[in-house]
Amino acid sequence: MASIRIISTSRVCAASDKQTNLKVELTPWDLRLLLEEYTQRGLLFHKPKYENTHNIQHLKSSPSQTLDLFAPLAGRLATIKHDDNTTSFFIDFNNEGAQFVHAVADGVSVADIIQPIYVPKIVYLFFPLNAVGNYEGTSKPLLAVQVTELVDGIFIGISINHTVADATSF
Repeated sequence: MASIRIISTSRVCAASDKQTNLKVELTPWDLRLLLEEYTQRGLLFHKPKYENTHNIQHLKSSPSQTLDLFAPLAGRLATIKHDDNTTSFFIDFNNEGAQFVHAVADGVSVADIIQPIYVPKIVYLFFPLNAVGNYEGTSKPLLAVQVTELVDGIFIGISINHTVADATSF
C-alpha cells in the first residue's frame, strides 16, 4: 500500500504585518458554521516536462504575498467573554500565519488518483487539517496548504476555515 511521508511543516506569514491590529466580528450566519469542518479542495497536476527543483520552494513562498492581500487567512479566530455570560467570536488579523506542508506519496501516480471510479482513500492524506472543526481556528491556522509530490505529478490540498471563506471562493 502506498504511503505518505511528511518532509516538512512550516508557517507562512503575510509579507508585511501592517494589518495586524484589525479584527472582523463573526455574524450569526458565520457562527452556525463553527461546528462544521474546514472546507477542502485539491488540485492535481502532472509534473512539468522540465523539472525545476525550486517549484516546492516557490509554492511555499508565494502564499506570503497572497496573505498580504487577504490578511484574515493569516490570523486566528478569537473570543471575547462578556459580562452578561455571552461570548463573541471574531477573526484576529494577528499574522500568526498559514500552515504549509510538503509531503511525498511514495509509489502514487496521477493515474492512481484519476482512474478509479471512487476517490482512493490515500487522497484523504493529501489534505492538511483533516477532521478539524472551524471552532478550532482559535488554535489552528485558518488556512493550510499541503503540496504532495507524486511519482509523476503534484497534488495541492487546501484546507480553509469556513468562517473566513467558503468553497465558492476557490
